[in-house]
Amino acid sequence: MAGKFQGAGFSLVGTFFLLLFSCNVSRTVFAATINVGGPVNWTFGFNYTDWALKTAPFHVNDTLVFKYDPPNSTTHAHSVYLVKDLPKFLACDLKRAQLVGNVLQGGGEGFQFVLSKRKTYYFVCGEKQGFHCSTGLMRFFVRPAKIC
Repeated sequence: MAGKFQGAGFSLVGTFFLLLFSCNVSRTVFAATINVGGPVNWTFGFNYTDWALKTAPFHVNDTLVFKYDPPNSTTHAHSVYLVKDLPKFLACDLKRAQLVGNVLQGGGEGFQFVLSKRKTYYFVCGEKQGFHCSTGLMRFFVRPAKIC
């Protein structure tokens, strides 16, 4: 009888370490790279809140790629800010917002933002004093889930 419990204890400990190892490996293996807006990229007039709902779930360590044309005579400038909370997000309030992508960083292959923590991220375009956010629908939020 003692042998059965010792064997069961060993397999429980072994299973625990196997699951722990699997979770740590899966965080890097299954992290996705997601182009914000899909083929539309980061542009005025596209509903990013709807896009985020349809693209979910997002996970910790996923990478968001923001692509947008640098400003020129035929395009509007865009940027990416993180705002602190839902009220600021809803109001497109850029006071104390953190710039994560300036008007030049979205060109070419764009720039990457890693969802490194399990928290809510509120993204907005900061151009034209929040006009792109409020009227141009250039805002969305995500709360990445743990993979395991």
